Amino acid sequence: MEKVKSGDITVEQAEQNLRHLPFEDLGFACVDHHRRVRCGLPEVIYCPGKTTEQIISIFSSLAEKKHNVLATRAEEHVFQAMSKTGKFPQARYEKLARAIVLEQEKIQPSKNAIPILTAGTADLPVAMEAKITAEIMGQRTELICDVGVAGLHRLLAQVKKLKDANVVIAVAGMDGALPSVVGGLVDCPVIAVPTSVGYGASFGGIAALLTMLNSCASGVTVVNIDNGFSAAITATLINKKIEAAGK
Repeated sequence: MEKVKSGDITVEQAEQNLRHLPFEDLGFACVDHHRRVRCGLPEVIYCPGKTTEQIISIFSSLAEKKHNVLATRAEEHVFQAMSKTGKFPQARYEKLARAIVLEQEKIQPSKNAIPILTAGTADLPVAMEAKITAEIMGQRTELICDVGVAGLHRLLAQVKKLKDANVVIAVAGMDGALPSVVGGLVDCPVIAVPTSVGYGASFGGIAALLTMLNSCASGVTVVNIDNGFSAAITATLINKKIEAAGK
């Protein structure tokens, strides 16, 4: 409406943009173009279980609205197939995070950074998923690696950064103890992400998940195993609310 008022687009172009609100039915998917209006954050593509053609079709539908697009858990061959279409020359593949990112809108980064901690280097893929997700949603992040409880002095060296944050993401496998320690050091919410990293008795992340759910530290909230995406979305919503209230 503002673009019509300023003359940047015609009424007909505005009508075309509004035509697929609140969603666009592709037959195999109903793409939710209205989610950002309702929830403050856009729809994101979860790739597993979808064919390459379906992913490209959904990606195209979102990209046509000139918004930023994120596809999570994407295999590299999907990105290669997408690149061959020539539709998204700006898109990039974040290999460690397994994410396809298309930035079409200028992102005004948040004032406060979200620290993302990993207990070990093996937790990085999940942490990177959180980082890429938070950043495409307009958040500044700071990745702090390898500060697990096997060497607490490494974590204590980062306490100043943690105390300045509105919310902290802590990613850990093995015994999953890192979020509890962080929760005892800061006065903000801690979002715990258990990872499937560990030997046999870690049961693919279940041991870390149970440790985090049974944390004795206040303010620790847990997402699903390896779910860096959900942690980033929750942290983004918290950070946005706090910064909006502080204006």
